[in-house]
Amino acid sequence: MKKTVNEFKEFIAKGNVVSMAVGVVMGSAFGSIVTALTDKILMPIVGIFLGGVNFSALAVEIGDASIGYGAFIQAVIDFLIISLCMFFFVKAFAVFQKKEEEAEVVEEGPGEDVVLLQEIRDLLKENVNNK
Repeated sequence: MKKTVNEFKEFIAKGNVVSMAVGVVMGSAFGSIVTALTDKILMPIVGIFLGGVNFSALAVEIGDASIGYGAFIQAVIDFLIISLCMFFFVKAFAVFQKKEEEAEVVEEGPGEDVVLLQEIRDLLKENVNNK
């Protein structure tokens, strides 16, 4: 039992688990923002262009059953909007990360190959000057 507890502690202490937990929480918060954007801003505008159609209210009555296909359409639209927002978010993050990496390379100074070439150049100059 103690071995299992220790393994669990190691698992929880790993950075990946913590990062994943933060990602889930941030994803949930981001989802709430996009849902509000979709429900309160975008879908009313789409409804205006489609003649006041409210997707979530669309349904077909078959006997006593009500098939709410509008909720499905709304969910698909929500998914597409969330996917689009996530795409732009990840793309912007990648651009930011690339700029940060480029800044780190500039701060580090010349690479090993440049230093080696500079040493060879200096040695060649010494040989020419010594002759």
